[in-house]
Amino acid sequence: MPVTQFSTPEKYKYQNGFGSYHETEDVEGALPIGANSPQKPPYGLYAEKLSGTAFTAPRHENLQSWLYRIIPASAHSPFVPRETESYNTNPEGKRLHQIPNQLRWDPFDLDEKVDWIHSLRLVAGAGDPTMKTGLGMYIFAAGKDMDAHEAFYSADGDFLIVLQHGVLDIQTELGRILVRPMEICVIPRGVRYRVTLPEGPVRGYILELYQGHFILPELGPIGSNCLANARDFQAPVASFDEDTDTPWTLTAKFAGHLHSAKQNHTPFDVVAWHGLYYPYKYDLGRYNTLGSVSFDHPDPSIYTVLTAQSDHPGTAIADFVIFPPRWLVGEDTFRPPWFHRNTMSEFMGLISGVYDAKTGGGFQPAGASLHNVMSAHGPDAATHEKASNAELKPHKVAEGSMAFMFESCLMVGVTDWGLKKCKKVQEDYNAESWEPLKAHFKRPGNKISNGVDADGKEGTIGDKAQVPHWTS
Repeated sequence: MPVTQFSTPEKYKYQNGFGSYHETEDVEGALPIGANSPQKPPYGLYAEKLSGTAFTAPRHENLQSWLYRIIPASAHSPFVPRETESYNTNPEGKRLHQIPNQLRWDPFDLDEKVDWIHSLRLVAGAGDPTMKTGLGMYIFAAGKDMDAHEAFYSADGDFLIVLQHGVLDIQTELGRILVRPMEICVIPRGVRYRVTLPEGPVRGYILELYQGHFILPELGPIGSNCLANARDFQAPVASFDEDTDTPWTLTAKFAGHLHSAKQNHTPFDVVAWHGLYYPYKYDLGRYNTLGSVSFDHPDPSIYTVLTAQSDHPGTAIADFVIFPPRWLVGEDTFRPPWFHRNTMSEFMGLISGVYDAKTGGGFQPAGASLHNVMSAHGPDAATHEKASNAELKPHKVAEGSMAFMFESCLMVGVTDWGLKKCKKVQEDYNAESWEPLKAHFKRPGNKISNGVDADGKEGTIGDKAQVPHWTS
C-alpha cells in the first residue's frame, strides 16, 4: 500500500503539493484580496514578506511568501552570542578532516538531557554558509522539549530532517507539522519554529543545504509521474497564537554559532499567509519506486526524492536518495548495488531494517557511513557471496527497511566530533566488509574467448566460424 501505516495518528491538517502556490488563513478574511501590502491589512495585522531567494531570481526559482501577523518579526532586542565556545556547527578550516578512508559509525546514542537546539551535531560537511556554498550533515538526538517560550531558526540553510526514532511536533510560523519515522521534513532557511517531543526521546539525521533549495528531480523519459509525486508533499495550514505579553527567547544559528534575542510576544502569530516559501513534509512510503525489468542494476539516482543542483545541470550539491522496499527481477544480474568508485560523496543512514547491500550486520539503524570522493565501496563479502549464487527469481527486498543517502558532488570533511569525540567510528569497517573478498579469477583453458582454437586453425572460404582480426 503506497502509504506508511504510522503508529502515531496524524493530528494536523495540511495543503498538498510540492512547489505549489499556497494560501491559508486561520481567521476568515485575514488574507487581503489582490494586494499583498495594503495600507491597512485586515484586522490590524502587519504585512511581512519572507524571501527565500533574491527578488530577481527567475520566476521558476523564485521563492517568496507574504505573512500577515500580529507583531512583525523584527520586534526583538539585539542578538548576543550564546555558547560560542561549546556550540559550533561550522568548524572552520583545520577542524574538518579531509580523509579518503571509508567510514562507518555505530548507532548514535539517544540523549535525554538536551533539547532540539543542543542536539545538533555536525558530523561532516563542505563549503561555507557565510558564502552560501555547500552543505552540512548532522546527527540529532534529543530528550527534552524546547523551552515553552523559545523559538529557533537557521540563517545558514534549509534543514532536511530525516527522523529515525520518536516523534517531532514542530510549531512553525506558518503552521504545525507532525513528523514520524518514515516521514521527512524540510524547514527553509529563516523560518522560526519550536520542537516538542510528544513520545519522548528522538534521533535522526539532518542535511543542511547552504546553497539553493530542494526541488524534485527531472523525470526525462520516465514521463510525468513516478518517484516522489508532487501531490504527496504536505505544507501546513495557518495556525496562530495570540500572546503579546510573555517574554520569549529567539535563538538563531548564524554561521554555525548560536545567537539569542529577547522579545515580548510569541513568534507564532501568523494569522494568514500565501506564497511559495514554506516548510513541508513527505511520507517516504508514498515513493513510487522504479527499476530494471530486464537486466542490470540501474544507478541509484533512480531513487532520488529531492535534489539541489549545482550550476552544472545533472550535478547535485545535494541529492536525497532512498532505498525503499522494491522488487528485483533482473535476469543474469548481480542484484545488490555494485562495487563502485564515485566522483560524488555518499553519506548513508538507516531508518529501520537491514540495507540489502550490507547484510553483515555492521550497518545498523541510527548508524551511518561515509564513502567520500573516489573512496571505493560496495557490497560486503557476505552479501557478494550470497548474491552471486542466489536463485534469480523475482524477489522483494528491503521489506521493513529504509536506508537513505545524502549524495554530494563536494568532497566532504569530517568534524572532530564525527571522527573522534562521538566514539562511534567502526575501526574494523574495511576488515569486516571488503578485506575478506577472495579472488575467483581463473584463466581460460586451451580455448580463447573468441571461439577459435588456440592452435590457430586455418579458416576456409565459406567458413562461418568467428576468426580473429588484427590491426597494425
